[in-house]
Amino acid sequence: MARKNYTDEFRRRAVDLYESTPGATLKGIAVDLGISRGALKEWVDKLGSRTATAGASTAPAVGRPESQAARIVRLETELAASRAEQVKLETERDILRQAAKYFGRGDELVNRFQFVEDHKDAYGVKRLCEVIEIARSSFYAWLTAAPGRTIRAADDAVLAERIRVLQDPDQGGDRAYGAPRITGDLNDGVPAVQRINHKRVARVMRAHQLSGIRLRRRVKTTIPDQSGRRFPDLIQRDFTADEPNRRYVGDITYLPINDGSNLYLATVIDLCSRKLTGWQVADHMRVGLVEDALRIAVRDRGSLAGAVFHSDHGSVYTSKAYVKLCNDVKVVQSMGGIGSSADNSLAESFNATLKRELLEGRPTFPDQTTAYRAVFRWANRYNTRRRHSAIGNITPNAYEAALSATLAEAA
Repeated sequence: MARKNYTDEFRRRAVDLYESTPGATLKGIAVDLGISRGALKEWVDKLGSRTATAGASTAPAVGRPESQAARIVRLETELAASRAEQVKLETERDILRQAAKYFGRGDELVNRFQFVEDHKDAYGVKRLCEVIEIARSSFYAWLTAAPGRTIRAADDAVLAERIRVLQDPDQGGDRAYGAPRITGDLNDGVPAVQRINHKRVARVMRAHQLSGIRLRRRVKTTIPDQSGRRFPDLIQRDFTADEPNRRYVGDITYLPINDGSNLYLATVIDLCSRKLTGWQVADHMRVGLVEDALRIAVRDRGSLAGAVFHSDHGSVYTSKAYVKLCNDVKVVQSMGGIGSSADNSLAESFNATLKRELLEGRPTFPDQTTAYRAVFRWANRYNTRRRHSAIGNITPNAYEAALSATLAEAA
């Protein structure tokens, strides 16, 4: 059954999704989110961004007649301004096109400085710095320091060759050695005043692509419970239910971001219809994350009294605060065996599906805002448009509506 009341946050997120999605239509976004087109249009009209036209008009004042000569002068002035703006834009376009090969090596500040140095005779330092957004004082400081950089680059090249020897198996080295071990080898037996800083070693290894072999870091989202609280397994790997709002599963998964950080998603999934009844995204894994997800599920359903919620033995699910919330909303907690992912496999499968479909083979999301928007749309679409084989290849919302109609007829 579709929700009739929406939070202010949901409205804002819906408007943001519509405005940030290229080529999006009100109807398409509304269907994804399970709302009416009219409701979305009303939210966009009320909460959407407004772009005011800047600059004063050059048209004559209202009510004052404009002579032919004045009109000619005004039009010539507007035409000259338009041509000047066109020349400016064409110059900026040419500058950015030529800058592409520099930024292709990574949009680092040093690449911008080098670009200005190589093209200053053609465009001038001031214009170049304005277009690629750097301070002229910073550029001149970089130029002054050029001799010192040349010396350091030569020293770094010598150090890189020493590192290659330490990583070469044919010379007794180890290809898996990273900066800490390499630093130890370089400083072994060396007087303190001549030792090399580990930060410099790491920088040189990155610059010369000498990083040690390492496995991809696995993000741990289940922090072992230390409280001693235990709850029986009321699911027993039977991930079904005869009717909605009776049995739920949930979990926490991480969403990797390109800058090395993570967002975390907590879920509450109905075992009857597979509906994602409650979810929340945050940049932490504290108990507030799972509490928010459960509260959203309560708001969606109206009540979870008597329902079972099944999870792993993570510390957030066994915390005093979460246990109290479950008692307050009359939810019965259930947990699988410690260290057994199979006991909560449906939630694990949901997490894997979400990341597989949103990342599409990429290792990370480009930034946190993009990740949140993607999850917001996918999570709502999951209920309104995504078909599930476990419920006859229809959507969770359609399944619940059909089941409700069948139960009403039987009554």
